[in-house]
Amino acid sequence: MKKILLCMLSAVAGTMLFSCQQTVNDGKCHIEGVVNGEQYEGKRIFVVPLFGPKTAEYVDSMEITDGKFHFTKDFTKDTVQMYKILLDYHYRLGVQPLLIVGEPGTVNIVIDSVSHATGTPQNDSLEQWKVRTEIHNVQLGKMRKNIVSLQKQGDSVQAKYIQQRADSFHLVYKNYTRQMAKSLSGTVLGDFLKSLYPLTYKRKYPDGRVVTMNADTNEEIPE
Repeated sequence: MKKILLCMLSAVAGTMLFSCQQTVNDGKCHIEGVVNGEQYEGKRIFVVPLFGPKTAEYVDSMEITDGKFHFTKDFTKDTVQMYKILLDYHYRLGVQPLLIVGEPGTVNIVIDSVSHATGTPQNDSLEQWKVRTEIHNVQLGKMRKNIVSLQKQGDSVQAKYIQQRADSFHLVYKNYTRQMAKSLSGTVLGDFLKSLYPLTYKRKYPDGRVVTMNADTNEEIPE
């Protein structure tokens, strides 16, 4: 666990150092990227809106040259949005797609088996959340495999105990995400994170009643 965390934090620190040296402040979003792997030379890479139309009018692409790519987007405060950075679908196996926030400044990107983006305020925050998410997913995945193994062995008591630990572990992560969303209130990233783990949801019963449910416990919240 510590080794994974140190590797991820080292990669983030290196990328953030690079971003500090490359910042451009002209009101535009400069996406500066590096793709690790000679096999991707000459292949196309895409900037695709996370939400909304995915037509040619809204999707940008270019060829990777000398292992690098760049895009420049002209944004105003009201047009900042999130994008996915994707390789041509023929070459995506083993390469992690990347979410970024298209906001004024320079976003420095590394595309690899674990991809990174830093350089602007929201992208730095997104990278912190991404690292935490990846660590969480690894640990949660181990717990779930352990649960399946115990169930196959017929040890339902220990499986239930591990499930309770996994549920508590996941709740801590959800609350971390919610807290980050709150701290980024009013931003595109804040809205995105808030949408991932809402505190409540609505349930409609066959008789037409609509009630509010606790998203963590799935219990009805009295009106």
